[in-house]
Amino acid sequence: MAIAVNIHWQEITPDLYETARSRVRWDEDVPDGLVLHASWFDGGLHVLDVWESEGQFSTFIAERIAPVLKGELNVQSDPQVTMSPLHRHFVVQQAGGAA
Repeated sequence: MAIAVNIHWQEITPDLYETARSRVRWDEDVPDGLVLHASWFDGGLHVLDVWESEGQFSTFIAERIAPVLKGELNVQSDPQVTMSPLHRHFVVQQAGGAA
């Protein structure tokens, strides 16, 4: 079942996000199951993702995000994460990049 994932991570700055993005390369090597990713900064990092399943999200975090953020970049805090099952979703346009 598809899920919406809302993340708020106060410790993550724009510079730290860009460093992680360049190392993890999630926009070049798109993780299995990721449908949509949007991020912004307002009192830390906010992310809204849509995933095909909770398992695919969990695998991406464990195998690609945690080793970089917690390991290489030594981020100490944990994010606030809320997952909700989606009733329905559709993608209007395939586009990406900076806003």
